[in-house]
Amino acid sequence: MAASLQAAATLMPAKIGGRASSARPSSHVARAFGVDAGARITCSLQSDIREVASKCADAAKMAGFALATSALLVSGASAEGAPKRLTFDEIQSKTYMEVKGTGTANQCPTIDGGVDSFPFKAGKYEMKKFCLEPTSFTVKAEGIQKNEPPAFQKTKLMTRLTYTLDEMEGPLEVGADGTLKFEEKDGIDYAAVTVQLPGGERVPFLFTVKQLVATGKPESFSGPFLVPSYRGSSFLDPKGRGGSTGYDNAVALPAGGRGDEEELAKDVKIQGVWYAQLESN
Repeated sequence: MAASLQAAATLMPAKIGGRASSARPSSHVARAFGVDAGARITCSLQSDIREVASKCADAAKMAGFALATSALLVSGASAEGAPKRLTFDEIQSKTYMEVKGTGTANQCPTIDGGVDSFPFKAGKYEMKKFCLEPTSFTVKAEGIQKNEPPAFQKTKLMTRLTYTLDEMEGPLEVGADGTLKFEEKDGIDYAAVTVQLPGGERVPFLFTVKQLVATGKPESFSGPFLVPSYRGSSFLDPKGRGGSTGYDNAVALPAGGRGDEEELAKDVKIQGVWYAQLESN
């Protein structure tokens, strides 16, 4: 891209002896404006000063247009958007190279057809391929404006496409009254995520449903789960403090620092989609 930018911005300086100066537009600019690539844009010192200014301004605009066009082409090549959602069978039929770099591995499978109700009889089942895919993260924080009350704000995801929980499994029990009870036992059940608030503050947290015990109706069931420590005991902060290092001699502050205080905890609301397969026992 650098070579094309230099070519588009090249201008021939004028000489004092009254000779004209010219600029040859790049082929990108010529095609965009319908100008022959061999044509020359002339800025003559013998012309009226307003005409000179107008022609030179046009040449600068064309050079600037080439700069913007080159940047647009580069950015457009990497902005392909979210991939199409696939069913479980469609995902399984693809090879590694067909999935690599597309974002499909970070998506839960979709269901083609089906029914809206929960048509499972009372009994014990095994839930497999349980997948949770977040589609939005909002964090409760103070607004940017002064004296603005705390509210859930939209955030910008700073993590790569590795935040979906997948391949989880566990027993599912359907009661006679239609209530459910699910216990998460195994799978990729946690993911470190970092989001950025509109003011620039970054909020790291652990998205997890580890050891989830959920109960309720099919349309709404919830329960407690374990959130492991985001950082291990051997983690050291910039001042050399950590969970297993005790006190820092130079600063004389307890290990962990302000990051372990309860008042710094953030309320994070996560919305998304989920997928699972049920097998009867």
